[in-house]
Amino acid sequence: MEKWMVCAKRADFQKISQEFGIDPVIARLIRNRDVEGSENIRSYLYGTLKELPLPWLLKDMHEAVEILLKKIREHKKIRIIGDYDIDGVTSTCILLKGFQRLGADVDTYIPDRIKDGYGIHEQLIQKAVEDGVDTIVTCDNGIAASAEISDAKARGLTVVITDHHDIPFRETSDGKEWIIPVADAVINPKQTDCGYPNKNLCGAVVAWKLIWALYEKSGISQSEVLEFTELAAVATVGDVMDLQGENRIIVKEGLHRLSVTHTPGLRALIRANQLEGAEITAYHVGFVLGPCINASGRLDTAARSLELLCERDEEKAAKLAGDLVALNQSRKAMTEKGKEDAIRLIEETGLNQDRVLVVYLPDCHESLAGIIAGRIREKYHKPVFVLTKGETSVKGSGRSIEAYSMYEEMVKCGDLLIQFGGHPMAAGLSIEEKNVDLFRKRLNENCTLTEEELRPKIVIDVPMPVSYLSRELTEQLKILEPFGKGNTKPLFAQKGLRVLNLRILGKNQNVAKMKLEDMGGTRIDAVYFGEADEFAAFVQKQETISVTYYPEINVYQGRETLQAVIRNYC
Repeated sequence: MEKWMVCAKRADFQKISQEFGIDPVIARLIRNRDVEGSENIRSYLYGTLKELPLPWLLKDMHEAVEILLKKIREHKKIRIIGDYDIDGVTSTCILLKGFQRLGADVDTYIPDRIKDGYGIHEQLIQKAVEDGVDTIVTCDNGIAASAEISDAKARGLTVVITDHHDIPFRETSDGKEWIIPVADAVINPKQTDCGYPNKNLCGAVVAWKLIWALYEKSGISQSEVLEFTELAAVATVGDVMDLQGENRIIVKEGLHRLSVTHTPGLRALIRANQLEGAEITAYHVGFVLGPCINASGRLDTAARSLELLCERDEEKAAKLAGDLVALNQSRKAMTEKGKEDAIRLIEETGLNQDRVLVVYLPDCHESLAGIIAGRIREKYHKPVFVLTKGETSVKGSGRSIEAYSMYEEMVKCGDLLIQFGGHPMAAGLSIEEKNVDLFRKRLNENCTLTEEELRPKIVIDVPMPVSYLSRELTEQLKILEPFGKGNTKPLFAQKGLRVLNLRILGKNQNVAKMKLEDMGGTRIDAVYFGEADEFAAFVQKQETISVTYYPEINVYQGRETLQAVIRNYC
């Protein structure tokens, strides 16, 4: 049962409204996103790339720049080792293009998800030595590879880490002991002694900051630095970073540039998804373009996505983009089957009684584990690990809820795992098959989640009557975009609404159209997307209903109407 809560943060909304020329409702929404003070509100509404913190604030940035410029001058061979997801691919692309602009002898290697696994492994170091590589630069990985980095150093390699994942630690009697690899430079804002103000950068932005510093030191125009804003924005949305402060500015500016991009690969991907001429939003990146970039790393090789992002020929880019769209369609079908198999297993074996779900799907493609875990988390509102059978071990991904730090709980089970890493909200692991049941049992024995924490919470921004809605207010809501994690789409609510003229539409009968009428007789068009039959059955039993909603301007056959998009009902 959902718990509806009203966000009741206080401020002088009339004063903010007058100062910035916005509706008091907009002022309240900004405050609900923890933006306080005139300067912070101004930055939220009108912030530009000029406000981004300097890259030199990142720990080890000076050392990394000095090392890499020396290697470039000496024509030493540099290899970028990235990751196979959207953040890793965009990070690799940024570093590759940046190093090429600096005249470096550089190549890339993105590990194969199945053959190599995540991050740096011994075989990649051996291959680098065999290929005459002098320096390895990681992106979106490396912070959890202490043993591998030590091996690389012992073999005479120079190593620069750029990463954003949580710093590994071990519990001691004196508290946490942080485990930092012995690389020549480690650039990761999550290091406790790093002075960079934003600890929630994605891997691509960390890589971008390195190129930014290298360009600045080399006298290259900042306009060239800013050409990477689109990729940084795509990665920030795709890797689900909080859209606050610096991240919000990057995404806002990056999306603006993406809509008119001159990058052939991005333009081809936009065209292949029938979005040419559209205003690209965070939704499009998160649910349309991003999954296509991720699809190659899941079902084929991420090198194809990297090739698309680096491609300069329009025809070749169009072919690559078409291939990625087709791959993503296959991924969608496989994901749906995996989700159905997982739900069946949970319901038929009693796993639904567990507070932490560990679902073992041996035949599921291992690259889909994380997506399926996310879908299962949405259904049950519990932390979820989905495990699959790999070539040499069981592999898996986890997706969590706010009250459960997945990474810290995995540390407590570290003796059962071959390898693991991640964030509080998401993680990856490999484990021997014989330990799967013990892992599930240990996680649940250690779990301290209460029933209240496991109850889904619907946070309402403003209990606002539909009679207050106007086209002007709805248009003003756009200044709050881009929406995403940390800057969610506003949610309004009203009780005591009558449902009139209800009809069910859509090929899959998943759209309910209607009019809502309040006690004063105000009527507004409304739509509900989801289980429309269930919605209709509920409405038939009620005289009035309560809804949460978001207003939008609906455009149909050239006619524009104000409507409420219903999110929840009771």
